[in-house]
Amino acid sequence: MKRGGVTLAVLLIAAVLAALMIGEVLIGPADLWRGLWAGEGPGSLTLRVIRGPRVASAVGVGALLGLSGAVLQSLLRNPLAAPDILGFNAGAGLAVVAALAFGIVAPAPLLAAAGGIAAALLMAALAYRPGHATSTLTLILVGLGVGFSAGAIGAFLLLALPTTQAAEAQRWLSGSLAARTWAHAAEVWLLGAGLTLLLAVQIPALKLLELGADLAAGLGLRVERARWGLVGTAVLLAAAAVAIAGPVPFVALMAAPLGIALTGAREPAGRLAAAAGAGALVTVLSDLAARAAIPGLQLPIGVMTGLLGAPYLLWRLSREMEKGEL
Repeated sequence: MKRGGVTLAVLLIAAVLAALMIGEVLIGPADLWRGLWAGEGPGSLTLRVIRGPRVASAVGVGALLGLSGAVLQSLLRNPLAAPDILGFNAGAGLAVVAALAFGIVAPAPLLAAAGGIAAALLMAALAYRPGHATSTLTLILVGLGVGFSAGAIGAFLLLALPTTQAAEAQRWLSGSLAARTWAHAAEVWLLGAGLTLLLAVQIPALKLLELGADLAAGLGLRVERARWGLVGTAVLLAAAAVAIAGPVPFVALMAAPLGIALTGAREPAGRLAAAAGAGALVTVLSDLAARAAIPGLQLPIGVMTGLLGAPYLLWRLSREMEKGEL
C-alpha cells in the first residue's frame, strides 16, 4: 500500500501541475513558481484567477465523489454501487434546478443535500419489500429509475428558465467546473473536511459490516443504524460535490477500483484514501481534457467522464454477468 500510495500521489501531483500549465496559453514551471512565491507575472494570474481555483475545485470534487462511491461499493458489496448509478447525484441536481425554476433562494450545498437524501429515501421506499431482504441488484435498478426520472423532471423544469439561465443550468447538469472561484474551492474543501471526519468516525463500523451483518451484530454493532449512517454520509459527500460541479457522472463508480488497483489497499481506511486520490486524479485529468482537447472549445467535464465511464460501466456489467451477479 505504501509504494502504491506514493505512486498515486505522484500521479495526482503531476496531473495538477499539467492542469495548471496547459490551456489556451501555456505556462511554464518557472512562471508558476514565480507566480506562487513572488505573486507576479502570468503564473500569478493563472494561480489566482484562471486555473488555480478550477483545479483546486476539481481535486475536492473528485475526492468527495471517490469517497462516496467507495463507501457505497463497500457497504453494498457491489462495484456498480455509486451515487450516480443509484440516483443520488440526479436527485441533488434536480433540487438545485428546481430552486432556480421556482425562485427558491438557499445555499446550493443545502439544496443538493436535500435532493440527494430525498432520492435515497425514495429509492429505499420503492425497493423495500416487507418480509424480504432487498438485493443489491434491486437497489441498483430502482436507483437507475429514480435517477432517470429526476433527470427528466430537471430537463422539463429547464423550460421554465430564461434562455441564458437555462443554457447555463443545462451545462451545469452535464457537470461543469467552468468559472469556479476560490470561494467554490473553499466551499468544497471545508464541506469535504467536515464530512471526511464524519466518515472517519464510522470506519470501525464499516469494517465490522464487511464481516457480515450477523457477525457485526454479534460483536455489538447496531447494524441498521450503522448502515443508514454510512449511506447518509455517502449521500452528503456526493451532494457537496454536486453543489460545486453538478452531477458529474462515473467518477464515483471508477474511483475505488482504480485506487485499489494503483495502491493495493485492503483495509477500509486505505481503500477510502485510495478512492479519494483516484477520484481527484480522474476529475483533474478529465477537466483538463475537457478544456484543452479541442482548441477554442471548452466542454463540460461530464462529457469527458462520460466518455471514460461508459466503456468502464459496460465492461463492469459484462464481468458481473459472467460471475452470475446480474
